[in-house]
Amino acid sequence: MVLVFGLLYNALGALCAASFYIPFKKVQRWSWETYWNVGNTLAYAIAPVITAFITVPDLLSVLRSSPPGSIVYCCVFGFLWGIGNLLWGLSIRYLGLSLGYALTMGYCAAFGTIMPPLFAGKLGALLTTTSGLVTLGSVVVCLVGIAVCGWAGLAKERELSQEQKKESIGEFDFKKGMVVALLCGIMSACFAFGIEAGKPIADQALAVGANANFVNNLVCMLILVGGALSNFVWCVILNLKNRTLKEYYGSRDVSLLSNYLLCALAGAVAYLGFMFYGMCAPKMGKCDFASWSIYMALIIAFSNIWGLLFREWKGSGKRTLMIIFGGIITLIASVGIAGLGAYLAFIGK
Repeated sequence: MVLVFGLLYNALGALCAASFYIPFKKVQRWSWETYWNVGNTLAYAIAPVITAFITVPDLLSVLRSSPPGSIVYCCVFGFLWGIGNLLWGLSIRYLGLSLGYALTMGYCAAFGTIMPPLFAGKLGALLTTTSGLVTLGSVVVCLVGIAVCGWAGLAKERELSQEQKKESIGEFDFKKGMVVALLCGIMSACFAFGIEAGKPIADQALAVGANANFVNNLVCMLILVGGALSNFVWCVILNLKNRTLKEYYGSRDVSLLSNYLLCALAGAVAYLGFMFYGMCAPKMGKCDFASWSIYMALIIAFSNIWGLLFREWKGSGKRTLMIIFGGIITLIASVGIAGLGAYLAFIGK
């Protein structure tokens, strides 16, 4: 049942992560850097701090007694993850919810699953256990799914006119999107590294009486605040470059309240995704690193449901639709394999 609850929290987090961008689509006459900055400041700078103070008793004492190296690693990995988060937003602009999430989350799943045990010096040990081999196999299947989704993107690029592509995705650009998605996948996987580096902090929170479901809230706070910094700096640079700073305080044809509320909703949903993921990881047994792969693949599944509802594949032929469905099914299959690996580790195999 512990593993079942872990997977449930994972699924809830993935649903939130796959849905947070939708309110941004309703923001009117704000540039990308403005609405991204407002939403992400709430999601990564405000909500995590408030939540950590509420759920972790004597938070400041926990931080003082935690290894300084762990705190620094969490913040540094968070800053790097924040760069990946910026690229994530760009990939959705260029590729849409369906293909953008499929490629970026697929790369995140692969890098985020392999790198934490490598960082901890445990990758070689995985090759000696059944659970480790199964989990590594899930990464291979995930990479196959990424390749198939990329194939679908190429097919869509070739068969639709520019007008058709931009009918549902205003800034569709497959080549730019592919490059951005790869870079995003590498950088965004730093969130998983931060969770791994923050384990001593979570242990310290547990020792002072924090609820086991919330011990990672403090770790997530450090990672997300680091990410908020890199997002804020870049968005303000773009505001200055594009002369869009005035959008924060309004113009006659824009409803400031509506835009701020939509960005706040997007930020809140985004943070819930990370909070639920933080609750999931401690329940995944000895192969808790597999929770990242599962999280990414579930995000892909949910985001593609949204992509279909928003008709992002409108005009594509049956062959292209079959390819993207095949890629999605392959990525979902990697979830099942990763879950099996976690279960085998949980029972000691």
